Amino acid sequence: MFALLVSQNTDEAAVLSVVLQRVGFGARLLQELDRLIPAWKDQSCELILVSLRRGYPANKLVSQVNTLRAQSEVPIVVIGSFIDEDVQINLLDNGVDLCLSRPYSSQMLIAQLRALLRRVREVPSFRPVALNVNGLILDPASHTVQIREVEPVRLTQLEYRLLYTFMLHPGQVIPSEALVENVWGFNGQGGRDLVRGLVRRLRNKIESSPSQPLYIHSVPGVGYVFNPP
Repeated sequence: MFALLVSQNTDEAAVLSVVLQRVGFGARLLQELDRLIPAWKDQSCELILVSLRRGYPANKLVSQVNTLRAQSEVPIVVIGSFIDEDVQINLLDNGVDLCLSRPYSSQMLIAQLRALLRRVREVPSFRPVALNVNGLILDPASHTVQIREVEPVRLTQLEYRLLYTFMLHPGQVIPSEALVENVWGFNGQGGRDLVRGLVRRLRNKIESSPSQPLYIHSVPGVGYVFNPP
């Protein structure tokens, strides 16, 4: 497996290279974030790990994430120092799968990467039947969702796992922590932000008005409930 690693700190790059090796990746090191998109187009990869230098405006990464997300479902992990909560939410909303702040544990990072990749790449040993809840149809074979006669919409692996979890428990309030465990396979600090970003991306695909959702409703301080009209 192959990963793109962006880091300007040679010491941290060495540590992260070992982390990627432990997860089973060979890594290509890029020292400039501006080289990410050209490098990705030059050679496809199974993971992108971006380590932002101190003081780098993390929001500048959003446009590159949008470019990647328009063409690929490759998992994207971002590490930074003192990343503001609003910036983390912005990154997660726009397609970053995991956002970590320094200091971080190498062992925990290895476990989180393994869990993320396990959920993204997991292929079930059986073919589950399509789910249909009040006209919203989730097709596990094509990872698409269709609302009545509207054209089916393609979901990423994480979006599919989230919607699948919701549709198995209609009307049931599901805590954010439980969603993290079901979708990403781990729990810990920042879990609510992961869910918030993924829910927003899913709403943009299934809700006619994401700011006034009909399907996925927030339960403040707890989590979410799937309650289709």
